[in-house]
Amino acid sequence: MELNDGNLQTLTEYLQKTLSPDPAVRRPAEKFLESVEGTQNYSILLLTVLEKSQNEVIRVCAAVTFKNYIKRNWRVVEDEPNKISDPDRTAIKANIVNLMLSSPEQIQKQLSDAISIIGREDFPQKWPDLLTEMVTRFQSGDFHIINGILRTAHSLFKRYRHEFKSNELWSEIKLVLDTFAQPLTELFKATIDLCQTHATDINALKVLFSSLTLISKLFYSLNFQDLPEFFEDNMETWMTNFHNLLTLDNKLLQTDLVSNAIQFLASVCERPHYKHLFEDQNVLTSICEKVIVPNMEFRSADEEAFEDNSEEYIIRDLEGSDIDTRRRAACDLVRGLCKFFEGPVTGIFSGYVSSMLTEYAKNPGVNWKHKDAAIYLVTSLASKAQTQKHGITQANELVNLSEFFVNHILVDLKSPNVNEFPVLKADAIKYVMTFRSQLPKEQLLETVPLLVAHLQAESIVQHTYAAHALERLFTMRGANNTTLITPTEMAPFTEQLLNNLFKSLAIPGSSENEYIMKAIMRSFSLLQEAIVPYIPTLIGQLTHKLLLVSKNPSKPHFNHYLFESLCLSIRITCKANPDTVNSFEEALFPVFTEILQNDVQEFVPYVFQVMSLLLEIHTSSIPSSYMALFPHLLQPALWERTGNIPPLVRLLQAYLEKGAATIASAAADKIPGLLGVFQKLIASKANDHQGFYLLNSIVEHMPPDSITQYRKQIFILLFQRLQSSKTTKFVKSFLVFINLYCVKYGAIALQEIFDSIQPKMFGMVVEKIIIPEVQKVSGQVEKKICAVGITKILTEYTLQALIGLFELPEDDSIPDDEHFIDIEDTPGYQTAFSQLAFAGKKEHDPIGDAVSNPKILLAQSLHKLSTACPGRVPSMLSTSLPAEALQYLQGYLQAATVQLV
Repeated sequence: MELNDGNLQTLTEYLQKTLSPDPAVRRPAEKFLESVEGTQNYSILLLTVLEKSQNEVIRVCAAVTFKNYIKRNWRVVEDEPNKISDPDRTAIKANIVNLMLSSPEQIQKQLSDAISIIGREDFPQKWPDLLTEMVTRFQSGDFHIINGILRTAHSLFKRYRHEFKSNELWSEIKLVLDTFAQPLTELFKATIDLCQTHATDINALKVLFSSLTLISKLFYSLNFQDLPEFFEDNMETWMTNFHNLLTLDNKLLQTDLVSNAIQFLASVCERPHYKHLFEDQNVLTSICEKVIVPNMEFRSADEEAFEDNSEEYIIRDLEGSDIDTRRRAACDLVRGLCKFFEGPVTGIFSGYVSSMLTEYAKNPGVNWKHKDAAIYLVTSLASKAQTQKHGITQANELVNLSEFFVNHILVDLKSPNVNEFPVLKADAIKYVMTFRSQLPKEQLLETVPLLVAHLQAESIVQHTYAAHALERLFTMRGANNTTLITPTEMAPFTEQLLNNLFKSLAIPGSSENEYIMKAIMRSFSLLQEAIVPYIPTLIGQLTHKLLLVSKNPSKPHFNHYLFESLCLSIRITCKANPDTVNSFEEALFPVFTEILQNDVQEFVPYVFQVMSLLLEIHTSSIPSSYMALFPHLLQPALWERTGNIPPLVRLLQAYLEKGAATIASAAADKIPGLLGVFQKLIASKANDHQGFYLLNSIVEHMPPDSITQYRKQIFILLFQRLQSSKTTKFVKSFLVFINLYCVKYGAIALQEIFDSIQPKMFGMVVEKIIIPEVQKVSGQVEKKICAVGITKILTEYTLQALIGLFELPEDDSIPDDEHFIDIEDTPGYQTAFSQLAFAGKKEHDPIGDAVSNPKILLAQSLHKLSTACPGRVPSMLSTSLPAEALQYLQGYLQAATVQLV
């Protein structure tokens, strides 16, 4: 794609079309841009349009398109083509900072984000001059440029707050601090001075305060990993300036500036080497009275968000998002101060809490904000350590949480009018959520029916908190790792719980409320068979909801929990009566068909997982409705999307398990397509394990005659991959496969197919791969397969490896020079593929009960061999095995009650 006026004009026209409200115009334009974005100079053309277009709307559109292009394509993924050419990458990095700084703020923000995305991948190794280029701009005196640099630096460095400590991370931060710390400190001092100079100029102060906000964010990020030597000399200056700034009664102080300044104090006060700065009782009292208490108040902006922008309020308050608030910063400061000054701080605030509650009691209708602030203050004081799973796990012993619950929380929860004082009711629910691990079980049980009632509150925040609190309570564990709240204890409330949860989805603003759907999922999981009587109604509601959201998927977490709830419905109901699987298919298949036909990309992987679950439940032959879909599952286009691969492999495994004979007879012409999928997967380091899953199922389930003609080619492909790109993961999978093949077809068949590829290859594989690598195999079933397979091909030089598999520690070493792609063991939400926990596949043992103990099998096999060749086996063992291995072997023989002759 050449850099010329014609291409610039064409690109501009297509960008204009992407802004069209008409899908018939917009979608083809989006598809065109997607089709050309892999060509060289595309990104440079975008930047040229962004820089030179006379149309401001087109410039912004080009900036957003460029940022999204960078987000999708900058990262280089192994086994995938480089989507941005090296010359384009070099040109982008050479020009983007200048372009960002010379652009209007709206465009500047988009380019700043793009720089941070590039920086995450390339800084510092592949972009060493970025910092120097940024720091030199501090001297410009132009705060439009300075704020652009600060904004970019913030987006680049804020990840330091969340990354785990490592030498590599600390080396990078040290590199940043060496270049950035002093200029940032000087800029901070100069900006504070300018605030004094322009104290009466409102417009100037707004710009300067925005700079101070960004500076404080940067300071917080650069100090988070605690490398004190870089700022220690100036810490008292920073402290004094921020403290003075926060005690100003100035309406111009922006919320994010205040919250970041408070966060700075919070991060400093919990560091041991800065403890002396807070030891003076006057300093402590001043911070508590003039900084914390005023910023604990429920401000008018909070009230507006609670009522009119509940989603943002919930994200901010419940999830602790990056959106800065004064309240959360003040809470963090309380917790920080309590680390070294718990007694004095608790004493100072106890009086405030008492007076706030007294004021509330005088006139609740007018003074409800006083109680709200009191609850926040108590929560901050009491919280010492917490986890998402358990809430507060360590509390301030000076605060009586149970007493406060009885005297001040329960009364709001028990109020007969759930819609009265919604903020206080939300506070009360959040208190239960936060301190659920600290409150006695009887108090938690008392709240359950109250929370169920609050699901019907008109306030979105209130019924969302109620759903979230119930979901969290249902995950709590008691003795013997069982749920703290049992299905029996829930029996009186089950019907009302289910009714209210589904009704709350009909409340305006909550039709796709992820907290409610997660609570539905968790309720199903807790109640188990207690939900079966309600399933006919519930599955209809879930299916209807699925049909609605599939038109325009916009809430990924909601959608995930919706599919999880469907899976639970299927599992629980079919566990009691497997025949009900047909009724689930009747309800779900029309919606699934529509999703697949419309290619709803977000939902297709979920559909495959649920179909796998349904098919695996079938006890008879594979239904014709599934066989009609089978050829479509082999289409190459489906396998191009990485998110489809795990669920598609799982679905094909289900087909093979339930219908291998049908496939062999009625769809034999599709076997090459099935093996083509295996060939594609095995060529990828990222997906080769999926290829082995599929191959193992083919070997285990397909009638032997149906794949005879393909077997040699399968092994040739595996050896080619082993030779060209040997990884630990591949070797482990390969070992499991060849041993499964041996179990299925016998050791002679395995030897013959190896030696048909190359003479004496079988011996080489045993010597070079099986013996040295078998201890790397992990997983009980996988180790069992290898044990039984090796027993079948037992020779003098494999016996020691087998005993090592039984008795020696697992060898998990990986060569230093290998780029090992690990496989995620735990399901989690990902954009590409979100595994459904409740659609999970049970671990399958292809050997089953035929061999319960492979050590006994080894002993019996040796006994059989020695009977056929008397005297030879004992002498072979005594000369080839070390004493320790012989001792283990003797134990196996005794356990099997056999002996060698």
